[in-house]
Amino acid sequence: MTTIKQFVTSVAVAALLATPAAAEVDFSGKTIEWVIPFSETGGSAKWANFFAPLLSEALPGNPTVVVKFMPGAGSTKGANWFQEQKYDDGTLLFGTSGSTQFPYLLDDPRVRYEYSDWVPVMASGTGGVAYLNPEDGAKFDGSANALQDINFIYGSQGATRLDLVPLLAWKMLGMNVEPVFGIKGRGDGRLMFERGEATIDYQTSSSYLGASADLVAQGKAVPMMTWGAIDDNGNIVRDPTFPDIPTFKEVCEATDGCETSGDAWDAWKAFFVSGFPVQKIAFLPAGTPDDVAQTYADAFDAVRKRDDFPTISAKAIGKYDIFVGPNAKKATAAGTTVSPQAKDYVKNWLQEAYGVSLK
Repeated sequence: MTTIKQFVTSVAVAALLATPAAAEVDFSGKTIEWVIPFSETGGSAKWANFFAPLLSEALPGNPTVVVKFMPGAGSTKGANWFQEQKYDDGTLLFGTSGSTQFPYLLDDPRVRYEYSDWVPVMASGTGGVAYLNPEDGAKFDGSANALQDINFIYGSQGATRLDLVPLLAWKMLGMNVEPVFGIKGRGDGRLMFERGEATIDYQTSSSYLGASADLVAQGKAVPMMTWGAIDDNGNIVRDPTFPDIPTFKEVCEATDGCETSGDAWDAWKAFFVSGFPVQKIAFLPAGTPDDVAQTYADAFDAVRKRDDFPTISAKAIGKYDIFVGPNAKKATAAGTTVSPQAKDYVKNWLQEAYGVSLK
């Protein structure tokens, strides 16, 4: 956890420093395309659609910000495309999530992108909620003991995507969860759950707040656990957006055979930290001039400092940190780094569980 702790400390220090003034950049009459490498039904879509109109108001010239979608290959299609884009006039923005970070971290051969080439201007954390259908949810008592003899179906984007966090968690809990791979976004997994084609699901906070919470309110889903949040000391604590839902750590501690120490736990926690506290990042293309990047950073800074931001963001994307400018760059570095030990454990597990070879 040293990297994350150093990052948290550096953010606190940097927050005390004045932001340099940006050069005159004007987007009057321009249209900015914010490309999301997932379908329009998932959490990344809700994240970008939430920020887009606020960004339009904050950027000089009040350009139109249009969110476009480029799903495919668990987001590596869009990321590989963005890698080929060079700076033009500041009218292209790209948004990634943990499902883009994980293939990069695991040396997936389909990855042809390099995070260090891009210019991060905003990064935000998120959480995740796993939930059950009503029949199985009635058996959940805070532990997974009564769920271990049930055969679950889960709609998945792929084992090397952000889905590896829930898949590994369920495995550690001794649950039998069969993933159906190939969906284009987590929203499609939710739709499978709604249709009864899947019996267990998980959504990032924005998507859960936007749709899955309604399923819970209607009695069509039962919350099981969140992944939690990380405090300043690197400990797993309850998610501030869902303080009434237990964390995976709590459920693991209550479940026979699940351990919150050792190789499996260390690997799960490492990928959770890489995938959630710094989960969604907005990038400008390689070669973007400093004044344009600073203009975007200032705009996102203005958005997060709006008087109404705590209220509107809590309802749409949850209560999580927003990092801008240099701190977004530090957050990106923290979110795209895991230990060799955690990487090796996950690679071995993926090979054994799903026949996915990344060696």
